[in-house]
Amino acid sequence: MIQTPFYLIDRAKLARNMAIMDELREASGAKVLLALKCFATWPVFGQMADHMDGTTSSSLYELRLGREKFGKETHAYSVGWADHEIEEAVGYADKIIFNSISQLERFDNASAHIARGLRLNPRFSTSGFDLADPARPFSRLGEWDQAKIERVMDRISGFMIHYNCENADFGLFDRQLSRIEEEFGGLLRRLKWVSLGGGIHFTGEGYPVQDLARRLRAFQDRFGVQVYLEPGEAAITNAASLEVTVLDVLSNGKDLAIVDSSVEAHMLDLLIYRQPGKIETAGDHPYMICGKSCLAGDVFGEFSFPAPLQIGDRLSIADAAGYTMVKKNWFNGVKMPSIVVKELDGSLTVAREFGYADYRDSLG
Repeated sequence: MIQTPFYLIDRAKLARNMAIMDELREASGAKVLLALKCFATWPVFGQMADHMDGTTSSSLYELRLGREKFGKETHAYSVGWADHEIEEAVGYADKIIFNSISQLERFDNASAHIARGLRLNPRFSTSGFDLADPARPFSRLGEWDQAKIERVMDRISGFMIHYNCENADFGLFDRQLSRIEEEFGGLLRRLKWVSLGGGIHFTGEGYPVQDLARRLRAFQDRFGVQVYLEPGEAAITNAASLEVTVLDVLSNGKDLAIVDSSVEAHMLDLLIYRQPGKIETAGDHPYMICGKSCLAGDVFGEFSFPAPLQIGDRLSIADAAGYTMVKKNWFNGVKMPSIVVKELDGSLTVAREFGYADYRDSLG
């Protein structure tokens, strides 16, 4: 048995999401780019590249990884490009998207030989969490003043409009896209491409994929643009788990089980957004599943099991691909999970292991 903890990526479950990608691409004419800020585990890029059109990035390193490991179309975005980055960035990118007019003008000469875009902030979003809301007050994410944008329209060929966040409501998507059409239609007609960003949960159970496809097709036809989507979590929904082992069982008003992993180090988003993990189990024996770090709130959540937990039991924390591996860290020096791929024939391939030298070398 492979030593826990490890992230387990299931190619069969990933294939289910990729089939929906194919359905949406075929029906809508839109292109889909993997958002590396969410998932950048390149050992499965080969499988994904058969069903996606390329990658989009949020930094120079993500950009380079997309070009080297995924290939196909490569979009470069950053909230702020530095002087020493721009030459390398335009060398990897097919399109570069600037966050501000200031950045576009600063790097005008350096980027003039490739397609350029500008981030448009419509000043509304689907996010209900301030930390993730690109339209929050005083947002630094994108431009919205049409008079200012008008002055640089001759330098760009597209917009990136990232305003969805885990949006599983097609009706809301439709209404907000209609608002964008009404408010910015004059500018949209002068472009060649528009990215509508990520956050559309079209691989979720019951999502009306064909309705989305028709809406995207209508948008493209109306404005004469190529639409891009930037799925992150939609690409890897339910495709991976975090495999852990129970190290200790105790009681302190509730029955507790400590596992050989850490929320803080291995599933940080659960703490950031104050969400529980997911363990697909039920029964008459409730336990709080706790991480092994010294952080008092290092808790995966409360779950019920069909039998009392024992030291040595293995547990699977589901849906552990999006914003997990890209955020893993060495807090407390807790062993970082290996990366394991479950092949289509059911066999397991260890793609990466981490040891003491990785911890040591990350700090000096």
